Order: sequence, then structure tokens, then C-alpha cells
Amino acid sequence: MKTMMIKPLVIAVGLTMSVMANAQSSQEVEQLRQEVQQLKALVHQYAQQNQTVQANLNQLANTAVQPPVAQKASTEKRGLGMTLGNAEFNLYGNVRMDGSYQIEGGAKDMPYNQINGVALEGNAENSDRFRSTLAATRLGLDFKTQVGAEDVKGKLEVDFLGGNLDSLRIRHAYLTYADWLIGQTWSNFAVPDYMPETVDALAYAGGAVKRTPQVRYTAKFSPQTNLVVAAEDPKDNSITQRLPALTARLNHQFADNMSVSARAMGHEKRINSDEEMAWGVGLGAKYDVTPSTTLKADYYHVKGDSSFVSFANKGVAVTNLDDKGVITATSAIAAQSEFDSITVGLTQKFNEKLRGTVGYGYMSFDQDADYLAATPADKRTGVNKDLWQAWANVFYSPIKPVSLGLEYVYGERTALEAATNGSNKGEDNRINMVAIYNF
Repeated sequence: MKTMMIKPLVIAVGLTMSVMANAQSSQEVEQLRQEVQQLKALVHQYAQQNQTVQANLNQLANTAVQPPVAQKASTEKRGLGMTLGNAEFNLYGNVRMDGSYQIEGGAKDMPYNQINGVALEGNAENSDRFRSTLAATRLGLDFKTQVGAEDVKGKLEVDFLGGNLDSLRIRHAYLTYADWLIGQTWSNFAVPDYMPETVDALAYAGGAVKRTPQVRYTAKFSPQTNLVVAAEDPKDNSITQRLPALTARLNHQFADNMSVSARAMGHEKRINSDEEMAWGVGLGAKYDVTPSTTLKADYYHVKGDSSFVSFANKGVAVTNLDDKGVITATSAIAAQSEFDSITVGLTQKFNEKLRGTVGYGYMSFDQDADYLAATPADKRTGVNKDLWQAWANVFYSPIKPVSLGLEYVYGERTALEAATNGSNKGEDNRINMVAIYNF
């Protein structure tokens, strides 16, 4: 561009000198003046064009060196993934702090549900008391590797809710291959899928949070229907056993917004040579009324067992125990407990950060005179006629890894036999709180 500008200038200067040296007439001079003016205009035009082109080049250069817009980093954490050899691992867990203010009731010094043993009115109630723990803090490891044409998957998960809420315990520890599962995980009979959400880590009356060692097989009839059968060790410490419990669960998805589960359980209870069959059935349903509103309900009828559904009376009453309540060589089964239970709840998701649940749970036990008579006299106020609890909670997640929960629960238990002061009812009136950080 500079060369194009200089050339017209040189021509103009040369013409001017020629005019001064060889001017012959005023007409020639005037003509030369006009040509000079034209050349000046041409130079000015070239200068303007040069400025425009240079500005465009500068703009293109600036655009080329602009760094790309940085994407905002996600705050969500989904564990720590790694690959070793042909195996994939994912480490996950949470830090969880639970708190509970017992307005009325309470017996054990723990911040979790104890409705089946809540103190009867006027009998050593632990009212107006705050408790807290981090025992539900959890650590888990998922892993997967390929063997032949199939994946072998597994899970190992622990928390600190063992013993007196301060010792490590196994929650899940299992392997899966094709349609088989071997290890410990949620019971095939007492599944938590249809239980309304609670802040309380141990759920409420009518709920079940049972994990058992088991061998499980899943038969898939269609994408919507499958049958799961299992042999489980219910670990019922109140009785001996020769065989594992057999459980079956039929799952069906009616539509994208509704699923149901029908379940059955059978288990031999044995004291010395005395044997009785414990059994139970269950039915659960989940229905998404709207994309943000979910209804859950779960029902059980069980006879002779207390190991699967939480807060039940002991499955069997045993005769001829020693003075410490231990089974002796002459002990036998006197009677079996039988009960019905139901839980129902509605969860509403208000937005991505806030949701809430209202729920109700109820358990009703048969009033068996033989069962009560076989129970030691000092234990009879602990045998329940019915239990119920109602609760309402909210969960708030200000950022993805953090969840804060607040819950109010009120419940009552009615004992089959009254205490010495004549009271046969106990209250559970509590406020629960939880703070969870997931990683």
C-alpha cells in the first residue's frame, strides 16, 4: 500500500517541475494544475483505502488471538474413578451428621427411631433431650471388570452404625455376574424402594432397612417384568435355624410413571426339635403423579418373623428360658407373632434444590394370649399391640454435594400389657436434623 501511495507523488512532482521549465502557455499551465489536483485526490483516496484495510486486518488479528470462553466448572462430585489393569473402580461416600431433639419419649440414648421401645408415659422417659452422631457417615467402592463376554461387578460399602453407634459395620459387600448376585445387600423381601423418604436413617413404623447375606438370581421376562429369587440368612439372633430363608419378588413396570413389586418369604424357625414355619407377603407401589410429585406405598403381612420388617415384636415366644432369657435344652416354641403393616407417603419436588415428604406408617399385631403368657413378666410391657408414626420433612441442597434436612415426627405405641402405673401408651415426639456432604 505504501508503494502505491509514493508512485503517484513522484509522478506529480515530476510533472510540476516539467511545467515550470517548459511552460509555453497559460492554457498548458492550467491543464497541468488540474492534473495535479486529480493526482492529489487519487492519493487521498488511496490513503483512506489503506486505513480501512489496516483496520480490518487489526480486527481479524485481535479475533484470532482471543482465548475460548472457559466453561464453568461443575460443582457436582461423583466419586473418584480409576482404572487398574482391566478393572474400573469408583470411590464414593458421604460425611453425615444427624441430630435429634426428643420432645417427649425416647428410651435408648440414640438419635434414631425407637418407636417399638419408646418409654411408656411416666416410666423413665427421656424427654427434652438433644442427641447427635456422625455414625451414618458412609464410604463405598464400586468396581467392574470383564470376564469373558460378561462383566463382573461388585460393591463394598461401610458405615459406623454397628454396635453402640461407634463401630464399623458392613452395609453392602457383593459380586454380580450375569443374572447372579452373591454377597450382602438389601433383602429381596424387605426392599426400601417403596418406603417414603425420611431424615431418620432407620426409617419409621412399617418400614424395612434390612440387608442380608444372600445368593440371588434374576429372571428377566421382558424389559418391564422380572422375577428375583434368593436364599437369605436373616440373622435372627432370637432363634436357631437349619436352612436359609427363601424369598421371591416379582417386579413390573406398568408405565413410565408406575412400578409395583409383589414379594413372598418363607423361613423355618427352630428351637431344639420344635419347628414352625415363618412366612410373609408384601406389596409395594410407586406412582409418579406428575414429574415432580411421587406417591409411594408398601404393605406387609408377616407371621412368626421379626428379622425382616423393622420394629416388629419377636417372631416367636419361647418357653422354659433361664433367668437371663437364654434358651435351654427344654425350651420350645409357644406361639408366633403375626402383624400387618403399611407405609404411605407423598414426595413433592419444588425445584432443583428443594423437596419435601409427608408420610404415615402403621403396624398392628395380633393379641395372642399364648404369646403374651410365654413372654417373661418383666418383658411384657415391651410387647406391642400397635405402632404408628406420622412425619413431614424438607431437604434443601444449596449446592450439589450438600444436602440439609429437617423433619418433625410424632408417633405412639400401645403395649399389650400396662406398666405398674397403669400406662400402656408411649409417645415419640421429635425433631430430626441432618447435614450430608456427598463425594
